[in-house]
Amino acid sequence: IEPETFRNAATTMIDYVIKYHKEIGNRQAFPDVEPGFMRDLLPSDAPKAGESWEDVYSDIERVVMRGMTHWNAPGFFAYFPTASSFPGLLADILCGGATCIGFSWVASPSCTEMETVMMDWLAKALDLPQCFIHGGHGPGGGVIQGTASESTLITLIAARSKVIRRELSRDPNLSMYDVLSRMVVYTSNCSHSSVEKAGLLAMIEVRKLDAGREGIVTGKTLQEAIDEDKKNNKIPTFVCATLGTTSCCSYDNVDEIGRICKCEIEDIWLHIDAAYAGAALICPEFRHIANGIQRATSFNFNPHKWLMVNFDCSALWRVRDSSYLSNSANVDALYLEHETQQTTIDYRHWQIPLGRRYRSLKVWFVLRMVGIDGLQSHIRRGVAEAKYFESLVRKDERFEIVFPVTLGLVCLKLKRLGLNLENVINEELNRKIQDDRRIHLVPSTVHGIYFLRVATGSVNCSRQALDNCWDVIREMAQLI
Repeated sequence: IEPETFRNAATTMIDYVIKYHKEIGNRQAFPDVEPGFMRDLLPSDAPKAGESWEDVYSDIERVVMRGMTHWNAPGFFAYFPTASSFPGLLADILCGGATCIGFSWVASPSCTEMETVMMDWLAKALDLPQCFIHGGHGPGGGVIQGTASESTLITLIAARSKVIRRELSRDPNLSMYDVLSRMVVYTSNCSHSSVEKAGLLAMIEVRKLDAGREGIVTGKTLQEAIDEDKKNNKIPTFVCATLGTTSCCSYDNVDEIGRICKCEIEDIWLHIDAAYAGAALICPEFRHIANGIQRATSFNFNPHKWLMVNFDCSALWRVRDSSYLSNSANVDALYLEHETQQTTIDYRHWQIPLGRRYRSLKVWFVLRMVGIDGLQSHIRRGVAEAKYFESLVRKDERFEIVFPVTLGLVCLKLKRLGLNLENVINEELNRKIQDDRRIHLVPSTVHGIYFLRVATGSVNCSRQALDNCWDVIREMAQLI
């Protein structure tokens, strides 16, 4: 493709994206398609000769948008928000245009050093402890991963490596597998499914702790589990505490959990998964949810959820000693060596893949063009929207709020006598909402209670969108 052809095509594509965002309110959040629909729209084989940009462009609506779930549509209230902003899109254009594979400092000094500085900017914006800062009080530091799932897995692998080395140094007759079979990971039964998946991939037993009716794991619950496992010759290895669970936006008692992890004879790695709620720490009034964070070994949140940085961008800090992580994934080859590797960061050692994108450009663009003030306003708007929706629900005696509304998630259900009947009715309510298609949300269960989740805070959420959402929910409830 010639440069001038690219210029014209890019202009057309940018105009399309702008129009898409302007008119997204006219799009249905979840598409009317069935599995396998794409094969009916595309030929069975790739074209032998290249096609024109005009031909490709003409198929965007017919092929791509026909099956698209519009996460930024006003009718989308499922999961948690996914961030989107024009500064982030501009950074993605530069990232794709000025290609680099920044696995080491020498592979791209700009990519490496920008990331180091941006992770410090983020840590300071969230008022994280100094031990998170590159070159701060200790050998900690931050890195950008693709997702929170990757962050949990790589920190678990680092914790596993640390324990195996420690145990083998004490008893050389042990094998790695002798140690591995005794390790235990602790997490809430409300934590994200990625924690359990990380345990499967790392081949370590995952013990789910009862979070109770409030969805909160306490220090007492963790201590009882640790004591029981130690009696059975198990090795408590890793705790994943959650700030802002996906199910109900609850917060594990990080302060209590952290004290226990540090009081054990052998420190237990404490990882904090704040994928959603971590963004709220940019506002001073929400920082209380992270009390005890200074006791963490690692901390993670997703700017691509609520901080206007387009997917993918997951910020992970290794606090106490980043060498635990780099040592656990350090595989050197001659073609990767360079003269500055002893004095610079090679982020390939801090992640599972070798190659990495210039993700920090998105953070840089957003922080400069939106600013801390703008991001704080965005978070506060999302919380205010949730409080507004909560007020609507509380006015209808048929419904109840299931969990406290602290950030941008409202959990609600129809009230009936008897849990089993309540669950059946609310499952039917969810089915009717999904079949109706005017709004899109997802349900959850905690402690046997089935409820609906309404997540606010997306870039196109508004009081009008929430009024429409509430009208649909009440209309479907009336049918039941």
